[in-house]
Amino acid sequence: MPRPLTLKDNLQESHLFMRRVIAAVIGSALLVSALIGRLIYLQVVAYETYKTQSEDNRVKIEAVPPNRGLIYDRNGVLLAENLPAYRLDIIPEQVQDLDYTLKQLARLIELRDYDLERFEKQRERLRTRPFEGIPLRLHLSDEEVARFAINRHRLPGVEVRAVLTRHYPFGSSTAHAIGYVGRVNEKDLQILDETNYRGTTHTGKVGVEKAYEDILHGAVGYQNLETNVQGRTLRVLDRQSPVPGSDLYLNLDIRLQQATEAAFEDYSGAAVAIDPRNGAVLAFASLPGFDPNPFVKGIDVDDYNALQHNIDQPLFNRALRGQYPPGSTLKPFVGLAGLEAGATHAHSKTFCPGFYQLPEGERKYRDWKRSGHGMVDLNDAIAQSCDVYFYDLARTLGIDKMHDFLAQFGFGHKSGIDLVGELGGLLPSRDWKRNSRNEPWFPGETLISGIGQGFNLTTPIQLAAGTAALATYGQYHTPHMVNALRRPGSDALEPVHVQPVKRIPIINHDHWQQVIDSMIAVVHGPRGTARKLAEGIDYRIAGKTGTAQVFSLPQEDEYEYDPEEIEKRLRDHALFVAFAPADQPEIALGVIVENGGSGSGVAGPIARKILDAYFAGKHATQ
Repeated sequence: MPRPLTLKDNLQESHLFMRRVIAAVIGSALLVSALIGRLIYLQVVAYETYKTQSEDNRVKIEAVPPNRGLIYDRNGVLLAENLPAYRLDIIPEQVQDLDYTLKQLARLIELRDYDLERFEKQRERLRTRPFEGIPLRLHLSDEEVARFAINRHRLPGVEVRAVLTRHYPFGSSTAHAIGYVGRVNEKDLQILDETNYRGTTHTGKVGVEKAYEDILHGAVGYQNLETNVQGRTLRVLDRQSPVPGSDLYLNLDIRLQQATEAAFEDYSGAAVAIDPRNGAVLAFASLPGFDPNPFVKGIDVDDYNALQHNIDQPLFNRALRGQYPPGSTLKPFVGLAGLEAGATHAHSKTFCPGFYQLPEGERKYRDWKRSGHGMVDLNDAIAQSCDVYFYDLARTLGIDKMHDFLAQFGFGHKSGIDLVGELGGLLPSRDWKRNSRNEPWFPGETLISGIGQGFNLTTPIQLAAGTAALATYGQYHTPHMVNALRRPGSDALEPVHVQPVKRIPIINHDHWQQVIDSMIAVVHGPRGTARKLAEGIDYRIAGKTGTAQVFSLPQEDEYEYDPEEIEKRLRDHALFVAFAPADQPEIALGVIVENGGSGSGVAGPIARKILDAYFAGKHATQ
């Protein structure tokens, strides 16, 4: 049966079509509007944001550390220089698998546990800046650089950089004076301006390097680098150059410094030489020393422990921090105090039977010479180092007068030298003992303080500075290592600020000469304790020998002994202070020889060698 015929409803179809067209148009319009809106947002509203992100993917901002200033001696000899080296850096954000990368690197170059530990500490500190390179190895050999270059394509995020590294050509001779630079650590960053140290791996740790860090470091620079998708640098787009650190010129004479070091031979100790006319430090030696260069590269833990536990303590700066009893080197200062206070006169005589007793006591305070010196005046007492004379003078003066007078010469407090870490020694008084020990002061303690024993402690820099003040009739110049600086791009030297001279008031000017004459008699007098030093000399020395006991002797024992019969580390310390020429001083010395046994037999000859080297060098340049 045929299907019934149905007629189309053209009007309905037309309405349906139109509705679909309208819906399509509206949908298309909405989509186009959304697209246009998105384009407007991306290219207008958020333009700066996405431009910055785009630039960050293409451009990397990198800190450019400044070149560290150089250090020269007074004659222009280079003491601290910058040498080219290769450093291996890892940029964390460009490394997908750090453990894998480190394993691969370990096959190419030597990676010590110390290197890995240091790297992890740095990575933790820079976790918020993963785009910055972190040094893994500071010094690569040429062979290691070559091996890395061949395999570089397999190690994205690892770069070898050419850098300048600190080097000390004179090694141990300048270690305690100049110091050294080392890796920046968390403790350093608490003090340093972290912004100015972006990209800088080293900072001064001790010595001049630390004391003048601000001047030597300079100012950091920046550069914009165009990189590819792998983060490799294509070109430098913009650069703000760093400002190099200023160069320093020291008062130190490296020739005299080496002569001072050689004069000690196998002895430990310290010597400081100062120009008494201005406080310039000419030599600053602490023996034994150490090579500072491994500290720059990153010293091995075993090597550092060997230095730290060495019985001779090469890392200890004796010239700055060594505190020793001054012994008889204090006697010229006590003698001057006695003259000024009217407690003695130049020709007043005291009988020395070889011991001294307080009126109210039975204890015998022995003289170093068991048979005694007989009748002695101030000149004899200093020249022959008579203990009994100074026991009696100290008792007459009293401890507090001695303290107040000797403090003017720098004893008992820091000299103010332009180095970090100085210790101040100890100048005892009644108040000091009461406040520090809650104990009274005893008369016998006054006696032994008068010969530089007891609680007295001094440093080599204090001895040299005090002797320099004595040589110049009371002009105390603050010792200073640095003489001048030279700023980047300039040939002119700018003097470094030096503290004004302090004048030590003396009522009678003749007292200066009386004490100095007695010090001249120590070397040039017929009975002076250091008269052997005058043999073959063509200039005059004013000096004073001294010994400082390392251990005490019982009352009944003799003070005189054969040093060779006593274990070396129990022998007395040997001391000598001097200035020369005696009439117009150019150099003042403080010498301490640990366990040297004899000031006249050991410390004195060392001082003579130093003085000879100074005047030989002076004549050579004339």
